[in-house]
Amino acid sequence: MAMVRPVEVRPLAGYRIWLRYQDGTEGEVDLSHLAGKGVFVSWEREGVFAKVKLGPHGQLEWPGDVDLCPDALYLKLTGKRPEDVFTGPGPTGGHA
Repeated sequence: MAMVRPVEVRPLAGYRIWLRYQDGTEGEVDLSHLAGKGVFVSWEREGVFAKVKLGPHGQLEWPGDVDLCPDALYLKLTGKRPEDVFTGPGPTGGHA
């Protein structure tokens, strides 16, 4: 099963974003724990965080090749675990 993709993103104050996904899920995600760390130091420059946009594969992008995985943000937004969302062939048997 493929993850649902975001269809809209808006920057909010305090390094938060508002997202809406294809399935209608929407809400705010706090990214303040990332601000100022590693590549996310660029968010501290005036106006950079506000330039968030959706990339061609649904990733959230900022100037300077900074991006975030939409799947991880969906899980954070919904409180779901990967196994709640991703389906696969299931566990393989232990018998050979």
